[in-house]
Amino acid sequence: MGGLRRYRTVVSDSALWDRFRFRSGDIVISTPPKCGTTWLQMLCALLVFDTADLPRPLTEISPWLDATTYDTTAILAGLERQSHRRFVKTHTPLDGLPSEAGVTYVCVGRDPRDAVLSFEHAVANIHPDAVPAGGLGPQAAAPPPADPVERFRVWADADPTPESASFGVSLANLVHHVRTFWDRRGEPQIALFHYADLKADLPGQLRRLARVLSIDRSSERLEQLAAAATFDRMRNRADELAPGVDAKLWRSNTDFFRSGRSGRWRELLDPAALDHYHRRVAELAPPDLVQWLHPDEAR
Repeated sequence: MGGLRRYRTVVSDSALWDRFRFRSGDIVISTPPKCGTTWLQMLCALLVFDTADLPRPLTEISPWLDATTYDTTAILAGLERQSHRRFVKTHTPLDGLPSEAGVTYVCVGRDPRDAVLSFEHAVANIHPDAVPAGGLGPQAAAPPPADPVERFRVWADADPTPESASFGVSLANLVHHVRTFWDRRGEPQIALFHYADLKADLPGQLRRLARVLSIDRSSERLEQLAAAATFDRMRNRADELAPGVDAKLWRSNTDFFRSGRSGRWRELLDPAALDHYHRRVAELAPPDLVQWLHPDEAR
């Protein structure tokens, strides 16, 4: 993979990108887990197909290319057959992805505290038969602490792990992933969105995405398409839109779309835990990125 950084977890391996034949116009959706991946896939689908009636389940149209839990050969063959503009999912940061001319790389960031609580809910919703050996949690080698505040501290303090037995979920990994886009956000092929902005103005963010992808849609049409990507609309179509439905990943597909609510961490974290968190995140990111990650918090 040349000078690219390799990211390898119990469920993915960025080296699989070596096998993908890019086309001009391809879209790579690269996000940290639980930061709005499926949301961004749906927005891309709405723009590419210009309809909310998708031809196949979203996970088939936009597969997780470097997941090791799927048949990579079948995924690559399916993508090769696609004649529409392709948009592919990955949780590999930008510094682990091949840089190709004519390809757009898109990321969504989120308040890390919301992301980790959403991840914990997602892990609890995974069907036991779908869990790989070693588990998916931030500390796969050892049982996580029973106390949720202590689990939060473990997540916040964990070192970045580009190659590990875990899913790579830690504060350090999330910040690093977003930073690989943040540091290149001025480049025309690179686009960084925030989960909070999608919640606050979905039509406006869809309009921005259309500009990034050079897709021409009228303002009226963008309003109509955005209405199909609200949280409630997507939750009602969970059997079509949730990732992993083909592999029976979830106990409940509907519960994959739990609430979409931000700020639940306020109900869990006391001032000491928050101070600890802020000291840690300040070690991992420059002040402007810290501020961008936490748009609803005045400090």
